[in-house]
Amino acid sequence: MKNGEAGAPNRALKLVKAMVGDSFPSADSANGRPSLAIAHESHLPRTLAGQISCIVCAYNEEERIGAILEAVDRHPALFEVIVVNDGSTDATAALLARYPQIKVISYSPNRGKTYALSRGIALARGEYLMMLDADLAGLRAADIQALADPVLDGWAQVSISLRANSLALYRGIGLDFVSGERVIPARLGREAIAEMQRLPRWGGEAFLNRLIARDRLSIAVIDWPGVFNIRKFHKVGRWRGMVEELKMTRDALRVLSPFGVVRQNLALLSLIRRRPAPAGQLEMSWTRSLNRRRRTSQ
Repeated sequence: MKNGEAGAPNRALKLVKAMVGDSFPSADSANGRPSLAIAHESHLPRTLAGQISCIVCAYNEEERIGAILEAVDRHPALFEVIVVNDGSTDATAALLARYPQIKVISYSPNRGKTYALSRGIALARGEYLMMLDADLAGLRAADIQALADPVLDGWAQVSISLRANSLALYRGIGLDFVSGERVIPARLGREAIAEMQRLPRWGGEAFLNRLIARDRLSIAVIDWPGVFNIRKFHKVGRWRGMVEELKMTRDALRVLSPFGVVRQNLALLSLIRRRPAPAGQLEMSWTRSLNRRRRTSQ
């Protein structure tokens, strides 16, 4: 055995512990920026079968994230809630402190949503990951249940939201392929942590879609008629918001070409499953989630 090989697993374990802790990893000596190193998947937390970990990424969302936290905190369908505070400079951190049941990862500087997702995925213990944006309006606990049900009930492997203000094209075809609200098997995210940390700031959804299409995972599209995504221009003004939207588009195209976007949409559309919910389905699923959570806590 060569020198240093014996200590490699221990060094990897230290890296992942640093990454998922409350403090940010040490900056590397080359450029003073935080290290993006990630341990092997075998050093990540062991997953818990049948459970959902919810990951919310937030950057300066003090005016909006409170409603999200009210919808997810202690929700019976969720085993745990993880909020990644992606370098916020407003009062987001103070607001998060009011929810002791929620796990918080905070660091600085801001690194973008894709990196923030990778940090949350590394900490999550559920068999499934529910990913939520922090800038939603109108989100209710019932919407969380509706997004979780297809996966928990076993009739789909992935669920993706279709918000009230998704682009008209997306609503027309019945799929918002860049929706930030989705449930996926945790194994997809766990295998991709290192690669996600090398992606552009806003390329996460397109990248995860590629993995979903690769594995031919069945998809349930969940209509959220009362949920809206707050656009950038509502947050930071018209011109700056336009610039931010263009940056997001640029990042997505760095992950996927225009032709790739079309091909990916067609692949995902072929995987959609639809099942009408019978009367009383929501109440029954809520009860099942509550019973599942009670069994886990015992």
